[in-house]
Amino acid sequence: MSEQPQDAYPPLPRVPNHVGIIMDGNGRWARQRGMRRIAGHRAGVENLRRVLRAAVELHIPIVTLYAFSTENWSRPQDEVRGLLRLFAEALEREVDELHKNGVQLRHIGDLTPLSETLQKQIRAAVDLTHNNDRLVANIAFNYGGRWEITEAVRAIVREQIPVEQITQDVINAHLCTAGLPDVDLIIRTSGEYRISNFMLWQGAYAEYYISPLYWPDFDKDELYRALKTFSECDRRYGGLKETR
Repeated sequence: MSEQPQDAYPPLPRVPNHVGIIMDGNGRWARQRGMRRIAGHRAGVENLRRVLRAAVELHIPIVTLYAFSTENWSRPQDEVRGLLRLFAEALEREVDELHKNGVQLRHIGDLTPLSETLQKQIRAAVDLTHNNDRLVANIAFNYGGRWEITEAVRAIVREQIPVEQITQDVINAHLCTAGLPDVDLIIRTSGEYRISNFMLWQGAYAEYYISPLYWPDFDKDELYRALKTFSECDRRYGGLKETR
């Protein structure tokens, strides 16, 4: 889809504070074009810049992008190596521009399996942008919801917090997203109806938007449609509205 002028997007009555995106369909996008899967992943990485710019323009405060799951290590090793290389290249190429545009980069997930060079690169990007406040962008790389909850439980045990003092707030404080609001809207591209181990705790009351587009084709128009759908939701968090 072509980029629309700014006035093509009327203001919405309500914009989610936190949007999570499961970026799916890179491989199928490439296969449709007779390309190798890694070409789809490269196109997906390039689309990150466009979507982050759109998130800023549409006044979304926080986005979490599911880039690489704890299960993705089981993919063919040449694909995994390609994904790691693309992530490193994107960091090197994009971080200065993101910093200039006020984007605060955060990493959520387990850094330990990554190379020391990539770990340093991620930490440097996080440190450089940590004072920015136009958009918080969580990059979920080597992340999984079950891993995150397990790590939170381990941390609580290590801190010897008494059982009677373990509350939902305590668990929240030990998650990767500590200090951030729960995700309000989860978008999944490629038409798949799966959570895929993404933000299992934070997404307990999230609204879902399933886009038929593969991730490389997901654009500002489709992001706006997702936000518009969210703005029309009747969010009750398990309760009921009063009726007369």
